[in-house]
Amino acid sequence: MDVSGYLADLYEHCPFLRPSIRRGMTGWTVYEITPGSHQYAVEAELFYAGVQAAEWIRPLMGRPYGVLACENVVLLGHCEGADHRELMAWPHWALKHLYVPVGIMFGKFAQGAAETGRRGQSIPPPPLSFLPARAGVRPLDPMFLEATPDLAAALPVAADDGRDVFEHIPCEWKAVREWARSLPRPQRR
Repeated sequence: MDVSGYLADLYEHCPFLRPSIRRGMTGWTVYEITPGSHQYAVEAELFYAGVQAAEWIRPLMGRPYGVLACENVVLLGHCEGADHRELMAWPHWALKHLYVPVGIMFGKFAQGAAETGRRGQSIPPPPLSFLPARAGVRPLDPMFLEATPDLAAALPVAADDGRDVFEHIPCEWKAVREWARSLPRPQRR
């Protein structure tokens, strides 16, 4: 799928996207749902793909232009009983909590979903569903974390000291999801 037009439409919303693409620092990993897959299995695979994306970005963040590092995990296919937004919800929630303390942000964009930018402008609907993992921009990104004050406070002081983000939980989806359930729920306005 050619996403170049969509990406060009996003340049005005993300000042880091064009330089990231120009420097070859925007990557794409595609996860295609196997027909007949159960929702739980798809969530687990998306989570592991997100971990791989974050771990690819971590060593790049300390290099020149490291703030431009971005890896997008694309979700293709259909899972009976769950749409893409539902399939991405738990992996996104867990990944965000694991990786913000080391300076990595995760997003979540469902195919065709209408979004509004921070200045109230319409953001073009994505032609596919994806979880972007990228280097955090400390002065700007806390506003994306307003509903999770602990994460909003953690990002500006985030430091990737090489720690194992799974130090306190097993790297197994069932345990990760249970841990994610214990986290404070977002504070919606």
